[in-house]
Amino acid sequence: MTAENAVMPKVLGLYETHLTVANLKTSTDFYRDVVGLEPAASFEERKVAFLWVDDRKTGMLGLWETGTGPMKMRLHIAFRMTADGVLQAPTTLKAKGVEPLGFTGEPVTEPVVLGWMPALSIYFKDPDGHSIEFISVLDDIPDRSFGVRPFSAWRART
Repeated sequence: MTAENAVMPKVLGLYETHLTVANLKTSTDFYRDVVGLEPAASFEERKVAFLWVDDRKTGMLGLWETGTGPMKMRLHIAFRMTADGVLQAPTTLKAKGVEPLGFTGEPVTEPVVLGWMPALSIYFKDPDGHSIEFISVLDDIPDRSFGVRPFSAWRART
């Protein structure tokens, strides 16, 4: 096989992502108790913890403690869920003391729909200010003109 006709095997999904955190225990507790991830392994001497996303064959999140420097990098990750899971998430987040947020970081009581995909999403912050999203791609026809608005507006548009 030559380089010109070599075809890369299809990527099936993203397996792991990593975040830097100020306090490993605080963040590990947050991702276990609020997000619902199962701890996989931690290595205190390296200041790193890993959590399973769904199961060990599906995905993993790595948390790396970096200290308390003044320069912090804030990142974004999205966890795939069922539509029902995303719809229930605002109430569950609130019950756990976490503010559900819309696309631009405003407090919300229901998920938003990103019309161009379309996808149902709810956002929130972790203890380090990283943007976390629960997302479910909808089976509906994309509607780019819808923009990003509440789920109730998406349902009422017909």
